[in-house]
Amino acid sequence: MRFSPALEQGRLLRRYKRFLADIELPTGEQLTIHCPNTGSMLNCMHEGGLVWFSRSSDPKRKLPGTWEISETPQGRLACINTGRANALVEEALRAGIITELAGFTALKREVAYGEEGSRIDFRLEFDGAPAYVEVKSVTLGYADSTTAAFPDAVTQRGAKHLRELAKLARQGMRAVQLYCVNLTGIEAVRPADDIDMAYAQALKAAAAEGVEVLAYGTRLDAEGIVIDRRLPVILMP
Repeated sequence: MRFSPALEQGRLLRRYKRFLADIELPTGEQLTIHCPNTGSMLNCMHEGGLVWFSRSSDPKRKLPGTWEISETPQGRLACINTGRANALVEEALRAGIITELAGFTALKREVAYGEEGSRIDFRLEFDGAPAYVEVKSVTLGYADSTTAAFPDAVTQRGAKHLRELAKLARQGMRAVQLYCVNLTGIEAVRPADDIDMAYAQALKAAAAEGVEVLAYGTRLDAEGIVIDRRLPVILMP
């Protein structure tokens, strides 16, 4: 995935009301841009840190740009636009980079399924046998570790998705939880049981039921993002 037109750079002044961020450009101009991340963005940003944003030419938009990448307090880069994760995964699926899911004959997005009114990110067809793939974007890192964690805030919706995947696995269907790690300098992923123990327990339970738990890392800079490697998932005891 290449950013076109190229991202512009600024420095973060503040993020507020979840969806707004004030930044300062190298010229001294200040802008308010859209923050496309509903999470806590824990360890993803700091006042005065570098940010990169895409600018919109749509006259109907209230804000001139969208925050895409953040410099973290640990000096990493994080793609904080959670909407990018599914597009990155689809790109990688079609390119055969995610080898565990290679060879599908059809791909459908946002398919309704389950007993709790869920929508799966991807349904892949393999000679008539589907695989259900739920994608989560991971951006939570720590200064003293190369292991990233998910989630960065309590997520009842995330736990619901794991329950739905576990039910599919019990029915003999192929169910996959895929973590797209949009953070540089990461070598593994774990559930953030220190933040959301219920989600961590749901992940372990889903894995025990046969849900495949995968994680893939990205190569990330201001020019573009690409999924490029498999990462281990550490399920804490």
